[in-house]
Order: sequence, then C-alpha cells, then structure tokens
Amino acid sequence: MKPPLGEATLRDLALHYAARFATTGARLEGYLVRKIRERGQAEDADGRTIEIDIPALVARLVELGYVDDDAYARARARDLGARGYGARRVEETLRHAGVGEGLRQAHAPGEAASRRAAALMARKRRLGPYGASAEEGGDPLAARKAREKAVAAMLRAGHQYEHTRFILAARSLEDVEEWLGEAADEEGTDEQW
Repeated sequence: MKPPLGEATLRDLALHYAARFATTGARLEGYLVRKIRERGQAEDADGRTIEIDIPALVARLVELGYVDDDAYARARARDLGARGYGARRVEETLRHAGVGEGLRQAHAPGEAASRRAAALMARKRRLGPYGASAEEGGDPLAARKAREKAVAAMLRAGHQYEHTRFILAARSLEDVEEWLGEAADEEGTDEQW
C-alpha cells in the first residue's frame, strides 16, 4: 500500500500529471482530490493531518504556465472539429473538462467551421452526396431508415439539424462545396478550423 500524501508528494503528482496530459485546472484539481481520497493525507510529527491547499497548488501551476485552460480549449476544439464533430459536441467536451463559459464561447466554432465539420463527418461516414448513389426504384422503407440513421449519427456528433438536413439532401458534391464557400465568404475566412 502506498503511503499517505504529503504536500511535496502531491505537488510532484500534480507536476507529473500536468507534464503528461494536456489538462485544465478543474481536471487537475479533481485528479488531486481523487488521489487524496485514495491514499489519504500524511500526518505531522504530532499525529495531526497535514492540510493541503489543493486550489492554491493548482493556481500555482496555472501561474507557472504548466496548466493553461485557454490553450487546452483551443487545441481540443480544433481537434474535435478536424475529426468532424459539431459545435454542440465541442461545447459539451469543454464543459466536461471544466473549461469556463467565457473560454467555451471564445473557442466555439463559427458557421464556416461548423459547416466544414459537418461535411467532414458526412464524408467520413459516406452520407449524403459522399455515399453510394441510391438506386432508382429501391426500397423506400430501407431508404427512410438509412436517412433516419444518418440524421441520428450527425446529431449525436453535435451538428445542427439545419446542417445535417442540407448535407443529406444535397444532390452533388458541388452543392456542398458551394454551401461551404458561402459560409467562408460571409465570415471572411479561408482558414481551416
């Protein structure tokens, strides 16, 4: 059994965690609380429990730049968008990681980035114009079920219903490219998420 945690040991655990994982202050604090719950706190020579100020320890690591919620939110939002996840999923992931409301809003994808992510998801899953052409005269029930399944997959990935509906109804890849270009022009950006 591992010994109870003192302040130096807890600080070392925090540094090791911050060096190994991209994290937020809230996640690091949760990790340290869990470690204390698992191993307990050390006692001084008189047998009294040594109180460790975890929020102060986390604040010090933030101050030193080892933990940066803004950098974490920026990287995580960019990563999720590049994997084809929508704005709702990005916001949910950042909230779960303990990123504050202001940073979540600052790193929320814009319209152009949201559309690019939806198109990427459709391409990866071979949905809409990216999928195999539906045969004329095919089973309408099977086509309906496939569409419902595609809509559900896109919504679970955090995409807006309007984006999902447009992509699944698009007749050609050119329609999707034009739709993506419109949003990029409106935002005045050509950069990738």
